[in-house]
Amino acid sequence: MPGSDGAGTVAAVGAGVTVVREGDNVVICPSLWWGPDDVHPSSRFEILGGPSHGTYAQFVRVPAENVFAKPEHLTYDEAAAFPLAGLTAWRALITKARIKPGERVFIPGAGSGVATFLVQIARLAGARVFVTSGSAHKLEAAQGLGAEGGVLYTESDWPERIRALSGGGVEVAVDSVGSASFEACLQLLTPGGRMVTFGATTGVDTHLEIRQFYRRQLSLLGTTMGSLKEFGELLAVIQAGGIRPVTDRTFPLAEAAAAHRRMEQYEHFGKIVLTVA
Repeated sequence: MPGSDGAGTVAAVGAGVTVVREGDNVVICPSLWWGPDDVHPSSRFEILGGPSHGTYAQFVRVPAENVFAKPEHLTYDEAAAFPLAGLTAWRALITKARIKPGERVFIPGAGSGVATFLVQIARLAGARVFVTSGSAHKLEAAQGLGAEGGVLYTESDWPERIRALSGGGVEVAVDSVGSASFEACLQLLTPGGRMVTFGATTGVDTHLEIRQFYRRQLSLLGTTMGSLKEFGELLAVIQAGGIRPVTDRTFPLAEAAAAHRRMEQYEHFGKIVLTVA
C-alpha cells in the first residue's frame, strides 16, 4: 500500500511506548529505521509506503520514534504535506550543500512538492534562488515563495538565461529532475560549486565530463530522505513559522487515481493531499 506522508490522531500505542499517547495529534516522519549515523542510513532503512504499508489507509502502524507532535498552527492537510518533501529538501540544502547566506541556488522544476520547500529553505538561509518550470504560473508562484527569478525550461536557451539572471552562475544546484537537467546544473556551477541530486524524474542516464570536476573543484553530492534528527530540525523551523507547506489540491482517498493523474500531468504546484474520512 503506497503513501509516505501522513498526519492524524493516535488510535493506539504498543506496549512500553511512552513518547506518544492515544489521542495525540501527530505527524509521521516516513524515514524508517534510519539508524544512529546521520551521515547515511542503516542497512534496514526504508521509506514508509515501500515496502511497508503506507498511509493510503484509515490506519497505519509506524515505530513510535517516527511519530512527532503536529504543529498546532498547521491544518491536517498542511501537516500531511511536509514530511517527505520537507525532509528531503532540508537534508539536501542544510546538511549536504551547507548553503551560506548570499549564495546563489538553482532549483529546476519549481512546481514539485520538494521544490516548494527548497525555495523556502534556501531563502530562509539567506540564499538567492533561481528556478525553472514549464509553466509561467508556476514561475510566478515560486517567486511568491522567495525565488528571485525563473525561466521556462521549454525555452532551449534556459541555461544561458539562468546564468544571466544569476549574474554568472550559481554556487549550489539541487536537482531531482535527472537526465533533462543534470548536465546543465553542473555547467551552471561556479568554481568550487556543489550539486546535490536526489531524483531522476526524466531519466537516470546522463553524460559527465570528468575533467570539469577536478579543474573546477566541483562537488557532486547524493542524498535521499533524512534522519530523525534532521526531521526534528525541520519541524522546529516549521513550528517557528519559518516555512509553510504549500498544498495544491485535496482529494478524498477514494479518488487517489485522479490525484495521481494530476501529478503525472505536472498540473500541480506543491503537494497533493488525500483525506481519509
